[in-house]
Amino acid sequence: MPVWALIVWLVIGGAAGYLAQRIMGGQSPGGLLGDLVLGILGAVVGGYGLSLLGISGNGGLVATFVVALVGALLLIWVVRLLKKSS
Repeated sequence: MPVWALIVWLVIGGAAGYLAQRIMGGQSPGGLLGDLVLGILGAVVGGYGLSLLGISGNGGLVATFVVALVGALLLIWVVRLLKKSS
């Protein structure tokens, strides 16, 4: 993977995490940095989940952003469930 592609992927994941936190509302689990990390991890989770469903990840920037956003929303939800139960 070229370095520029990794940088673009990190920026998209970070932006998705920021937007996901704004959509979910409430207290951010880890502040801005936590939002960015959840977005990047959400991109990984979303991409992996779609690959398990047999959906290719070659949809361009918009599709990549949507996948990262959905993954980040899912991760924020899970983190909040875990924090609530502890």
